[in-house]
Amino acid sequence: MHGPKSRPESWLASIALLGICLISLGNVVVRYATNASFAFTEEFSVFLLFVLTFSGAAVAARRHEHIRILLVEESLPLMLKRALYLLQWAACVLLLCLITWYGGLLTWEEYHWESLSPGLGYPTWMYIIWLPLLSVAIIIRLTQSLIERWRDSGQPQGGEHES
Repeated sequence: MHGPKSRPESWLASIALLGICLISLGNVVVRYATNASFAFTEEFSVFLLFVLTFSGAAVAARRHEHIRILLVEESLPLMLKRALYLLQWAACVLLLCLITWYGGLLTWEEYHWESLSPGLGYPTWMYIIWLPLLSVAIIIRLTQSLIERWRDSGQPQGGEHES
């Protein structure tokens, strides 16, 4: 059985990874064939790596695959386990809300001041706007995960049954 669905982020991560691979491969081939390289590869590769990281984090959040200490989590009684779920969620959401807020401010400033990227001269807000957008996606996926974990924590596990 597959984990919970997070298709938009999965597709975005896949497209970003494919883009990084194609850009890098193209750059290597051109560098060896012509002794020069594409100018845009670093700027686009860094941007795509960022998109890959944040969309992958949203997928991991939805599927309950973020790093955590399961030994502690699984040994707790139901009420403490649920409190831990809420604490984990709150800490992550607090951090992501700060990233969303300050990322949004940075995006606005870059747009307002018409800042351009140093490599290709594109507006930098086009790159930075993905920071608050993908942070909100992670918050949504974390919230879905919390609801599911909260609901499932009261259910008996696979090997157990009610008598």
